[in-house]
Amino acid sequence: MHNNILKKIKTLPPLDDTIVKIHEICIDQNSILNDLIKVTERDPMLTANILKSSNSPLYGFSKEIKNISHAIALFGMATIRGFALSSAIIQNFKIDLSPYKLTNEKFLKICIAQSALMRNWFTKVDRDMLDILVPASFMMELGKIIVANELIEQNMSEKFTKAFKKTKTIFEISTLEKEIVGFSNEEITAKVLEKWNLEKELVEAIKYSCCPEQANECVRPYATSLLVVKNSINIFGQLKDNSIATSLEILAKNDLNQEVFLDVITKMK
Repeated sequence: MHNNILKKIKTLPPLDDTIVKIHEICIDQNSILNDLIKVTERDPMLTANILKSSNSPLYGFSKEIKNISHAIALFGMATIRGFALSSAIIQNFKIDLSPYKLTNEKFLKICIAQSALMRNWFTKVDRDMLDILVPASFMMELGKIIVANELIEQNMSEKFTKAFKKTKTIFEISTLEKEIVGFSNEEITAKVLEKWNLEKELVEAIKYSCCPEQANECVRPYATSLLVVKNSINIFGQLKDNSIATSLEILAKNDLNQEVFLDVITKMK
């Protein structure tokens, strides 16, 4: 399965023109929101997804968002890039997460909730880090789609699901993925984003998001933040007391502010 996955990643088509253009605008410091609005409006499905998500209580906007220009102005470029990249997943992958006992709807809700938590948190911590963290939080579960597809094709779903039911943490899931298909979700996601020529910091932040201590000093803060978010919202549930307690331990271990994180969690709950 290890080689099959590598072959599939190698043969992935490039990102479509609209998503590439959105990506270029978002990483260009001289671009303006109006540039982003014009390009995003060309993709009706992406526009509808952004508008639907902008009215989710997860983001905490006080008024109903009715047009894409308003949504983009509120979200900012980093979040729109995250939406665009997640749209690429839907376009390029058949999503069937039955080996993880997940519906497609629940999986997408997890990805959006992870992104919402990251955005709400780092808006109050360090806005400069949002350029990496928000797209990364949207994308960091992508590898599970590829793992699930490979398990289904190789008739290994039952074996995986049986073992999966015994897992209790995101670390145990990562280990199980590696044992059965040869790669963890994080490693596969990193390889896909590398294939799509996304920036190294984003790729490595996801790759080391279950083991930030192994990342280089530049990437470690990003990987640690992703770990906190994926520990707080994941397959096992969203913002559960035990997962929040573990996230607070991670923050304390890395000398990061717990009060801001707790305040965001309280509001999202």
